Amino acid sequence: MIDVAVAERCDYIGLVFFPPSPRNVSIDEAVPLANHARGKTKIVALIVNADDQLLTNLADKVKPDFFQAHGSETPQRIAEIKALTGLPVIKAIKVREASDVEIAAQYKNIADIILFDAKAPDATPNALPGGNGIGFDWSLLNQTTPPSGFMLSGGLDPNNIASAVALTEAAIFDVSSGVEKSPGEKDAALIKNFIETMRAAS
Repeated sequence: MIDVAVAERCDYIGLVFFPPSPRNVSIDEAVPLANHARGKTKIVALIVNADDQLLTNLADKVKPDFFQAHGSETPQRIAEIKALTGLPVIKAIKVREASDVEIAAQYKNIADIILFDAKAPDATPNALPGGNGIGFDWSLLNQTTPPSGFMLSGGLDPNNIASAVALTEAAIFDVSSGVEKSPGEKDAALIKNFIETMRAAS
């Protein structure tokens, strides 16, 4: 599906390094994918509370353009990741209420990009850190002051992306489960539909 993303002029493609996710890839699987995408789009390595060894291996072998930290990484940890790898970091903030959006301020001048994603309901068993196909109330972003250039994720799909464009000031939209025919299996037609609808709404 990298060729589809490139053909549709996506700015980023993501590779997930989190074994519980149906989208997880090993480093050995990721290397040829990253090499195929390199120079055509930006490569994002999605991590969840990764240790230094994994970070170093990813930086050395996969050579992503960004890390996307989707766990409970503190501002200090984000700074450590940047110092260790020399790479910019996208920090995911999980949102359910306005106070969650305000957490982004703690990462000012530390994280390079903030991504707002949906916080899974407490009653959701075995919820992943992201990619659960659920959204959040986008009006919460207007009740505080989110950082400029933020990314939006969480339950985005071809049916709601036009509304997301109209109702938020997100600079970048991150989609995963919303363009899949089954967990972990991307659908080329859904990807194209999502991108076309997003651009038409912009």
